[in-house]
Amino acid sequence: MHVASPSANAYAMNAITQSLRVLGQAAGALALAVAFFSTAKAATSDWATSEGGRMRLVALAPNVDGHVRAALQIEPGPGWITYWREPGESGIPPQLTIEPGSKATIEKIGYPVPKLITLGTIREVGYDAPVSLPLDIQTNGDSKLDATAFIGVCKDICIPFQAKFTVSLAPSGSPEAADAAIVDAARAALPEAASNDFSVRNFALSGDSKTLSLQLTLPDDGDAIPQIYLTGPSGTVFSRQVSAQRHGRNADITVAIGKLPKSYTIHGKSWGILAVDGGRAMETTLAFP
Repeated sequence: MHVASPSANAYAMNAITQSLRVLGQAAGALALAVAFFSTAKAATSDWATSEGGRMRLVALAPNVDGHVRAALQIEPGPGWITYWREPGESGIPPQLTIEPGSKATIEKIGYPVPKLITLGTIREVGYDAPVSLPLDIQTNGDSKLDATAFIGVCKDICIPFQAKFTVSLAPSGSPEAADAAIVDAARAALPEAASNDFSVRNFALSGDSKTLSLQLTLPDDGDAIPQIYLTGPSGTVFSRQVSAQRHGRNADITVAIGKLPKSYTIHGKSWGILAVDGGRAMETTLAFP
């Protein structure tokens, strides 16, 4: 079974509708009320909290080029989860937006290695433990950062969790050691790039577009089958393996491709792949001719 998600906005509406039906109009409105928090504390915001967890924004001082390294810290509550950039059959991928009128821009959001999570009969991709998303931000002269984070947290119901943060971007001689450690740890948790000892040697989509075969070079000898996440058109992730063989550092894996958008053509497209083998993970792009 393939794993596919609707757009974040569409899912948020579906989640709200579902939860209101479960909890009742009044209780649902309270449970799903979007929480806004606005606070500044040097380069680290206070924690914003909701029923499903908490989050905050950590930003280091800009370098001479105005570049800021930062991290969005997310801590789901016990039994709650939050989502990867492609969340699965349902879910809300994390979003971070700069307030209108700001000159700052978000250049990149990184995603540490997720895991497959089963909620009832639904397969999702995300995090059931604290996670920090590393951020690359260009200040373009702004002295503070006003940003809004929007994530989904799920347990028995899914709750959209939104918070507004304001942090100082004033230059300083050196960052706070604790803030720097948070940002460095977030970056260290990212998948590595493809290399000679961990890569996709070859790949091919079947003629009926129902499976994708992969030949991988893995970093160590072993017999465990690596976990594969294929991200195709926006809103889709495919992870179900229909066949897999491993011989030492070589693996041949076929992943089921579920329903693609109507009239979708693979030619000239690029898909993402994340391969997790033991304690290492590699992320790269599959460019289709």
